[in-house]
Amino acid sequence: MSRGRILLIGAYGQFGRRIAEALARDDVDLMLAGRDVGKAESLATQLRPQARAPVSPVQIDVEGDDLDARIAALMPDTVIHTAGPFQQRDYRVAEAAIAAGAHYIDLADGREFVAGIGRLDAQAKARGVRVVSGASSVPGLSAAVVDAHRSRFATLESIDTCIGPGNRTERGLATTRAILGYVGRPFPALIDGDRRPVHGWQSLRRMRIEGVGARWFARCDVPDLDVLPARYPGLRHCDFRAGLELRRMHFGLWLASWCVRAGLVRNLPRYAEPLLRLSEHWTDAGSDIGVMTVDLGGVDPDGQHLHLRWSIVAREGSGPHIPATATVVLARRWRQTPPSPGAGPCIDLFTLDDYLQALSHLPIETSTQALVSR
Repeated sequence: MSRGRILLIGAYGQFGRRIAEALARDDVDLMLAGRDVGKAESLATQLRPQARAPVSPVQIDVEGDDLDARIAALMPDTVIHTAGPFQQRDYRVAEAAIAAGAHYIDLADGREFVAGIGRLDAQAKARGVRVVSGASSVPGLSAAVVDAHRSRFATLESIDTCIGPGNRTERGLATTRAILGYVGRPFPALIDGDRRPVHGWQSLRRMRIEGVGARWFARCDVPDLDVLPARYPGLRHCDFRAGLELRRMHFGLWLASWCVRAGLVRNLPRYAEPLLRLSEHWTDAGSDIGVMTVDLGGVDPDGQHLHLRWSIVAREGSGPHIPATATVVLARRWRQTPPSPGAGPCIDLFTLDDYLQALSHLPIETSTQALVSR
């Protein structure tokens, strides 16, 4: 197997850094890219002692006019794009990777961005490369969970996903901006058989998770709301919620959602930086335990109603490794077996076992609970 060349854009960000740490242990030329080459060099210096191959900093601005030429000159085999938020981005990075003859992976959580990546399918096939969007917790991991348990249902009717990071876990500005972008805003979701509008960070739900305690969750606009109903057309319900561990933060954002909905606040993302700084004053509170649950509902082969809850609990601040792992799994797999060309969301590309194996060195545990009825 020849040594690959991977260009990691947004390498020194919250998730990019974790991807870099994992891939630096592989026999691959790793190019750490971002607007601030100084930050990229600092990360490269940290990684070189453990790296098996060259690690080099690269200056790249994804909004720059010379993006195509910059990527082509670096001659990567794979481009990994982590520089969000993706909600308002176009596909220029993916198109530049295609033009350079490189595979492409991103960690996008923007619903329209991920659901629409298929428009690059013809371009990707013409160049013989693979383009994957949403290689993260959603829809990458959530779809793998559904697929792993799909055989237990004769009819799969509902999917409910919840994600809650621990308060002491590192948080990023791009993720903060992405969340604030839909707080209080309406978006469509498949709820109890009808596709109808719901609102960001509303419809509160309290859930008790074994070994963790009670957490509050609220609705979020994520790719799963389009990708999973398209993948499983028999669904009558597909919902997603996220939660902040500290109630002062969770319910503060809930109150903000009503201000947005009432028209009192028109541009909540503009306050992302001060709100992030405010949240950092409370990092000593709460825990470092992150959680994710995927609830599946439907009818089993015996005709009985079945509700199944899959959970993953990440301790000691290991939660951010979960959304970063889909990319690592794909990048490693593609070095061994070239992927089939085309473009689409991150579904049906790896198994849940593949994902969990890549996380096995971390204090992360999973469980599955099945109930006869909801």
